[in-house]
Amino acid sequence: MKLALDTAQQIVLAALDWRRSYGMKPITIAVLDSGGFLIALAREDGTSNLRPDIAQGKARGAIGMGLGSRALFERAKSQPYFIQAMNSIAEGSLVPVPGGVLIREDGQVLGAVGITGDSSDNDETCAIAAIEATGFTADGG
Repeated sequence: MKLALDTAQQIVLAALDWRRSYGMKPITIAVLDSGGFLIALAREDGTSNLRPDIAQGKARGAIGMGLGSRALFERAKSQPYFIQAMNSIAEGSLVPVPGGVLIREDGQVLGAVGITGDSSDNDETCAIAAIEATGFTADGG
């Protein structure tokens, strides 16, 4: 199955609803397909100009490595040179902190969501909630 634009937009709306209901700071959400290409992006008022790049970097790292960005964060602590090398290969676009979550259906990776704006833990929780609200399995690593 392929991740369609309308589905990506539903994930964005679910993330925004969840963020508001839990009183998180304004966020930026990126939804990428399984090839790492941007499908949908939303940046709330009050977020900084680097947030779109950060959100995409969290999701891109998850897609590129096949792991949620929490797993990349843990790996960065134990093998920083490996993550540094991967980030170099990715031309600096890999952001190895929680908030990048794979979207799965029947075990298959359909894409990833990257969220930034609050704490990394809250960003990740919001991404997981949005993915699950749209009927998919979230894999944060």
